[in-house]
Amino acid sequence: MLTSEQLARDLAVRDLTDPAEGSHAIQRLIDIAIDALVDRWSCDVHVARGPRVVLRTDNYDALGFPAEAVTRDARYTRYVDDERMLRSHSSAMVPPALRVLAQQIAAEPHDVLLVCPGITYRRDAVDRLHTGTPHQLDLWRITSRPMDRDDLDEMIDALADALVPGTPHRAEARVHPYTLDGRQVDVLDGDEWVEVWECGLAHPDVLERAGLHRRSGLALGMGLDRLLMLRKGIPDIRLLRAAEPKVASQMLDLAPYRPVSALPAVVRDLSIAVDTADDAELLGDRARDALGDDADCLESIEVLSETGWLQLPDAAVRRLGMDASQKNVLARIVLRPYDRTLTDAEANTLRDRVYAALHRGRVMTWAT
Repeated sequence: MLTSEQLARDLAVRDLTDPAEGSHAIQRLIDIAIDALVDRWSCDVHVARGPRVVLRTDNYDALGFPAEAVTRDARYTRYVDDERMLRSHSSAMVPPALRVLAQQIAAEPHDVLLVCPGITYRRDAVDRLHTGTPHQLDLWRITSRPMDRDDLDEMIDALADALVPGTPHRAEARVHPYTLDGRQVDVLDGDEWVEVWECGLAHPDVLERAGLHRRSGLALGMGLDRLLMLRKGIPDIRLLRAAEPKVASQMLDLAPYRPVSALPAVVRDLSIAVDTADDAELLGDRARDALGDDADCLESIEVLSETGWLQLPDAAVRRLGMDASQKNVLARIVLRPYDRTLTDAEANTLRDRVYAALHRGRVMTWAT
């Protein structure tokens, strides 16, 4: 469970999708997406911004996630208590919004675009493309006429043309608990295909549970941070929240990003003992927690190698203070604030804070 301090810190993070918390280019992407679909469908628009702390049932059960889904594990989810959690995807706002919609439209014919944007909370790796607080957008079309694959293709093409104009895109089959005929949509970035959203026909069971009987729909959820980085050519996800004026001023529109500086990175390699089940996502989450307000100094954590207890020489086991339930991880941390160059002393202090958070051995080795 999150501590009260962790919860307060997470809730204090600015939601870049919310105009009430200040302007940001991510909001422009949301407007473009809505306009593109309304122009095609001439439907009503319902914007629903739910609370950041949601019921576990809305985040998982109402969307059809099975009880054994690995995503429910505390390794991946920020639980507040037994019943509540920080939403792990913007889709958590959809079930309560559908219930409200069911009361509003009753039995009347209706065609509605449900819009649910917001910050979400993940346990994720630390690198230039990932963050523990990504922004997402759910777009669900709810209508009284049957939806089919052609309608889904129309939605995909309309959004791709509007959000990443002139960029090739593809749709591949995927399985989601809240859709039928699910798809993953990727766009071409250089020579690499990058996932930007997932979608499908809204699962009838999800609509029925919300009280939307005899209704059909389309369901789509996209990652806004990645889309903005692709659209503007932003190389590092941390720049989306940068306070440095020369960077922050560029996060108000969709003009191409102009590099401000190329500050040198400071690299520190850590040889640590961790629990056998620990992975890069969990290590990244611990490092962010340990650095707190200084987390933006951490550009990436890369796991270079993993070695089990039985495969290590006795000298290495003693040096790390390991036991049989642990493994040795060689991790490379890259420290690079986007607005200044770190001194060696500052870098070593940050290194030690990360080391103390990650190392589970009985013997500690400090840089300072």
